[in-house]
Amino acid sequence: MDAATLARHLETHLRVATFPVGIRSLAPGEPLPPKAKRPRQELHAQLAVCQSIGLARRYGWTTAFAGEDVSCPIAKAAFGFEERIPYYTEGSLAAGMYASCQEAGRAFEEALPRFAHREVAAVAVGPLSRIAFEPETVVVYGNPAQVLRLVNAALYERGGSFKTEFTGRGDCTDIVIRTRQSREPQLILPCYGDRVFGLAADDEMAFTFPFAQADRFVAGLEGTSRGGVRYPIPAYFLRVQAEMPPAYVELERRWREGEK
Repeated sequence: MDAATLARHLETHLRVATFPVGIRSLAPGEPLPPKAKRPRQELHAQLAVCQSIGLARRYGWTTAFAGEDVSCPIAKAAFGFEERIPYYTEGSLAAGMYASCQEAGRAFEEALPRFAHREVAAVAVGPLSRIAFEPETVVVYGNPAQVLRLVNAALYERGGSFKTEFTGRGDCTDIVIRTRQSREPQLILPCYGDRVFGLAADDEMAFTFPFAQADRFVAGLEGTSRGGVRYPIPAYFLRVQAEMPPAYVELERRWREGEK
């Protein structure tokens, strides 16, 4: 299944408001996708990773970012674009903001998934329906009911449950790095930065899965749909007789009694 076909299936079953996004981490020497925009060169700005994902899902743009294109120091360190020097690893960025002390801040940085220094040269992101590269990872933003459908699809074949991790910060590392390294779907709680810079809405969550599992997810969406699990979720109340106000009930009584 190619990326465009997967996008059509996702849009049919989920009806999300923004484009599903394809992501690929590029090894040193691997060429950038054709026509991919470099933020610093073409937008004359450094962007947070969540902004590049936002451009893909809201504008339909394909971007490719390396270290010089990224504004967020957490992402630069986690993506291996810069060295993880002691000032970072000791927890200085989180202490006093997300963490009560530097020790707690250190635990935050240790919890983030990461690439080795210069393990990847750049990361390409673009709308799944028209990217010119084969993605490693797919990310879909939606409301909780739409994301629930992806959870249903993930578990359709095997049942049970899957586990995911949250730190409340650096969700770009969960989206790109954790999914790539674990080769497992991830439920994503958009972090504060994604909401401030990437424009993730209050009612949005996200879900990622490896592109290699595309057939499995489509089968899961189709199978659960046949079973009656769909979006929009049908409200049972539409099939139940509503209780009317007393005056309306009185009018019905008078009609039944033949009042003229």
